[in-house]
Amino acid sequence: MITETFSETDTRALGEKLGREALPGTVYTLTGDLGVGKTVFTQGFAKGLGVTEHVNSPTFTIVQEYEEGRLPFYHFDVYRIGDIEEMDEIGYEDYFYGDGVCLIEWAELIEELIPKKHTAIRIEKDLEKGFDYRKITLEERE
Repeated sequence: MITETFSETDTRALGEKLGREALPGTVYTLTGDLGVGKTVFTQGFAKGLGVTEHVNSPTFTIVQEYEEGRLPFYHFDVYRIGDIEEMDEIGYEDYFYGDGVCLIEWAELIEELIPKKHTAIRIEKDLEKGFDYRKITLEERE
């Protein structure tokens, strides 16, 4: 499924819609260049799960946990991961294969650890279509 958004508000709203629809044990991967709107999308996603606290990218902690929504939400940012073994150290399997919802930014850096069944989300810019334009592709993978 491909969705086009034309503002931060649209991108956040799509994230919120997906958050409302998220089921326990679901893993989402989120890819796209720096500054493409991954954090905006994630903020909407968290809101859709019922998270009220402010969501930022957990760049220095790898994972940020939010327990207050209708499902536990685990927001990963693996951009700065130095070695894949760091994922073992934080117990990634408990997150990926648990009853919460995982959203993993820069997932391509740890793709060998991502469960085969997941939803891949890619956000892309196209400046010819406008500064705030985003093409957001969702793909269910088995």
